[in-house]
Amino acid sequence: MMSQPLPKNFLWGNSTSSMQTEGGVTEGGKGRSVYDIRPATDTTSAWRVAIDEYHRYAEDFDWMQKAGMNCYRFQISWSRVCPTGDGEFNEAGIAFYANQIAALRQRGITPMICLYHFDMPLSLAKRYNGFTSRHVVNAFVRFAKEMIDRFAAKVPFWLTFNEQNLYFTSDAFDIAGDLTGPRSLEALYTINHHVMVAHARVANYLHATTSAKIGGMLAYEECYPATSNPRDAWYARQIDEFLNQNLLSVFVNGQYSPAVLAYAKQQHLHWTITADDQAAFDQLHADFFAFSYYRSHLIDSSRVPINTPVNYYLDHGSVANPYTQANEWGWNVDPLGFRDILTTVYNRYRLPLFPIENGIGIREVSDGQDQLQDDYRIAYHRAHLQALKDAVFQDGVLVLGYLGWGLIDIPSSSGNMDKRYGMIYVNRTNHDLRDLRRTPKKSFYWFQQVIASNGAHLN
Repeated sequence: MMSQPLPKNFLWGNSTSSMQTEGGVTEGGKGRSVYDIRPATDTTSAWRVAIDEYHRYAEDFDWMQKAGMNCYRFQISWSRVCPTGDGEFNEAGIAFYANQIAALRQRGITPMICLYHFDMPLSLAKRYNGFTSRHVVNAFVRFAKEMIDRFAAKVPFWLTFNEQNLYFTSDAFDIAGDLTGPRSLEALYTINHHVMVAHARVANYLHATTSAKIGGMLAYEECYPATSNPRDAWYARQIDEFLNQNLLSVFVNGQYSPAVLAYAKQQHLHWTITADDQAAFDQLHADFFAFSYYRSHLIDSSRVPINTPVNYYLDHGSVANPYTQANEWGWNVDPLGFRDILTTVYNRYRLPLFPIENGIGIREVSDGQDQLQDDYRIAYHRAHLQALKDAVFQDGVLVLGYLGWGLIDIPSSSGNMDKRYGMIYVNRTNHDLRDLRRTPKKSFYWFQQVIASNGAHLN
């Protein structure tokens, strides 16, 4: 299987978010998002510049073309095209994305749009605490419909929410734009439901009005029991049920997991599923499942306090895996976990899968001119691509493509420019913008050869 190419229509590419790439936070009529006001710290950068994609996207698309990539998943910043989130649309911001889409298509690169990647318009966060409010659900659907009307004829793949299952974890409040809410378990369940309602309404609109395809996206992290203790195995299964299968069930069957519904009832959590919500769920279907995969987890149930909600098990019980290597931030390398997710999810739901984020963050320092010898990154992607090929050829999984995170260095989700994922070095640090020069690393040329062989040659 090592030398067998992937299907001819396989998509190779790159994934990013707007706040981690664009910069230009005061240009083109952009409104502020919750990220735009976050200050730099000792270990993170401010978000004002990122890698200056606002001015340099043509250069970076040229690098994608040189690599042979034929797909790019990027995000439309809600506050760039609708500065207050629920007010007038900003034509200059919309034109920015129209120009990007045209530039991608000119280079033979298929665009994939994600509509929300954690950067709530600041106005909606301050006035409504983000997705805790039905008003914000309606505002998001309005924004999404406008973008679909403008761009779906030229963009065949769409996503609503990046890593939607994170809205059912302790991260939910920050990424949903909840600035001052109670952060209770009931609020968590409300946010999770509101986000799913928004997804369903947008997906149904896209299916009714266009020929484009849309799928839900999860941050999928394989979770194993830390020991042979049956309780560890049970906790691992519950984590998968609550954080993954619960949403996959809605995407396919229009129903939340019975286990999640039963738990909410036992805890007297009052989150309202209206008749209109259920009608949207009943109409919903997915064209594919997308997911990010970086690492796996071990769960040690003995570390989890009694009566902890499943949503928070990993906050207490996640432990290091002695059988896998990890980077300095504790993110381990587990390609077999990647294969298991592909195979298990496909076996259960029989929908095409699309891994659209995969990579490893490593601290790297360069003068911005000499080529970095990042053999560790090559080894990471080679192992995960081989796992993907094993899933395709040995397990019979239908995989649409493979998008790395990312082609070009960008600040990490926390804003740390020192944690680099890219195959092209961007010459800046957390606090010194330098010249932002792009320099290919060794992995860029390796990936170029992999794409040229359509995955046949991974050496």
